[in-house]
Amino acid sequence: MFDKEYDVIVVGGGHAGAEAAAAAANLGSKTLLVTMSLQNIAQMSCNPAMGGIAKGQIVREIDALGGYSGIITDKTAIQFKMLNKSKGPAMWSPRAQSDRMRFAEEWRLALENTPNVDFYQEMVSGLLIKGNKVVGVKTTMGLEIKSKSVVLTNGTFLNGLIHIGDKQMGGGRSGEKASTGITEQLVSLGFISGRMKTGTPPRVDGRTLDYSVMIPQPGDPNPETFSYLDTKPLTHQRACHMSHTSALVHDLLREGFDRSPMFNGRIKSIGPRYCPSIEDKINRFADKDSHQIFVEPEGWNTVEVYVNGFSTSLPEDVQFKALRSVKGFEKVKFFRPGYAIEYDYFPPTQLKHTLETKLVDNLYFAGQINGTTGYEEAASQGLMAGINAHLKINEKDPFILQRDEAYIGVLVDDLITKGTEEPYRMFTSRAEYRTLLRQDNADLRLTPMSYNIGLATKERMERMEQKEKESNSFIQFFKDTSYSPEDVNPILEDLNSSLVKQPDKMFKVFSRPKVTMEHMRQLEPVSKYIEEHQLDREVLEQTEIQVKYAGYIAKEKNNADKLQRLENIKIPENFNYDNIKSLSYEAREKLKSIKPISISQASRISGVSPSDISVLLVYMGR
Repeated sequence: MFDKEYDVIVVGGGHAGAEAAAAAANLGSKTLLVTMSLQNIAQMSCNPAMGGIAKGQIVREIDALGGYSGIITDKTAIQFKMLNKSKGPAMWSPRAQSDRMRFAEEWRLALENTPNVDFYQEMVSGLLIKGNKVVGVKTTMGLEIKSKSVVLTNGTFLNGLIHIGDKQMGGGRSGEKASTGITEQLVSLGFISGRMKTGTPPRVDGRTLDYSVMIPQPGDPNPETFSYLDTKPLTHQRACHMSHTSALVHDLLREGFDRSPMFNGRIKSIGPRYCPSIEDKINRFADKDSHQIFVEPEGWNTVEVYVNGFSTSLPEDVQFKALRSVKGFEKVKFFRPGYAIEYDYFPPTQLKHTLETKLVDNLYFAGQINGTTGYEEAASQGLMAGINAHLKINEKDPFILQRDEAYIGVLVDDLITKGTEEPYRMFTSRAEYRTLLRQDNADLRLTPMSYNIGLATKERMERMEQKEKESNSFIQFFKDTSYSPEDVNPILEDLNSSLVKQPDKMFKVFSRPKVTMEHMRQLEPVSKYIEEHQLDREVLEQTEIQVKYAGYIAKEKNNADKLQRLENIKIPENFNYDNIKSLSYEAREKLKSIKPISISQASRISGVSPSDISVLLVYMGR
């Protein structure tokens, strides 16, 4: 039934598993994707959307590296927005509403059209281990499938338990059974496991909603795309809508608190801090008598609607009664109630930066098994695990992104170095070099790296090089070309900006805060240059950012270079911290547990102080 031995077996077909299988296969590994449901590959288990604050940057990075998430999002989007446009470009974050059914369909078709990917539908109940190395998987039917490496991307399925009020049922997702056996085996091998919780809101019938009393939330007038390839932007979009809860809705919800698994002790694990349930919100923010509800269509043609902001595990009768008191929902009918789900995860400090486990060679974890939440976070880990599984079995150097190179690098480093005791979600504030890690330049940052390991295609590389060349040439044009005061002053006067008295280089006036590319295009030399060179939106945007934020970018790059010096001071794999008596006891214990690979990583471990780092540097002769 199977190849004699696969290079990579990916367990789980969610966002992490799909990207892991695609990456390993596209690099040339014989890959088997094993999942409990081939109909639900890359299923959007929660909201029908990709991207958002910091998450949109991750999707762009996945695309720049040669992953599929950006392309498939563009193919199945029903609305596109660039969030935070009123702020600086480091904060701009793309987000798209997706057609849920088409998203999963496109993912499956993409994988089916990827050479080297085989599929099998069954539950994996354990791993085949030889010595301290994984050599395959075993299924509930007793089949043993051999492989050189295994990537576990089990999502919320490991001993998943669904809660609705005082009802409990085993399951990894509504209507799908939980996965058993893997946690118990890993714990027997010495792994530490924990429990986390997440939740989802009711899905409702859009035909029963009154949109006329809600606030429309349209997409951008000129929508962009996620992928750096030539995917097509939307020509028409579906609107979302917004409503609000009220004091009455909150009172109705409180009536069910005594039956809430969150408050009666049935749920003991921790849920996502930044995406709380509605009962958690009204309990924690008792002074607020209203919360936003976003009404999001699940696709182009379906009437199913996702009620964003109303995640709950309250009894279904309480959910229904309260939601019918929300403006526009007075006649609502449910497709299914909201629920909470508890599942097993493994604290990610048990992993290396490649996402390979420290205890078992060639075994990789990606996605919610590592304590993260979100499609984008999961997909990026799957991509990195798939890449590194391929590189490891081919005896090539690992592929590790640094904190100043990608949000993905920040995500993995945070998980490995700091761990997490609650579902980890990416934010721009987690990245100390976010001016460098913008959504507009992910291709410039990452495509060359990916091309060098054989994942990013020649087409991607050529498009990136063309964009870089055109942008650099246009920047040089602004540095070389002078303006006359009589041409520039009318523009500056309209902007209430101080006028100029003598000619100077265009770069200088373009650097002013209020002056945009649209203003500069009013100058004949600029408009003529754009027309002659047929510059597209991406090049114009890249040029403007590089000109206006040149000082900030240079300063941040300098800071990153300083940190890189510490990154270059490597710590031997079997370094004996007990030999250094000057280290604090806490630092010694944390360093022995996490086993950082560099002084830089050691400095980011909670409990390791600057004086401990100084001791390490002295000990290593630095």
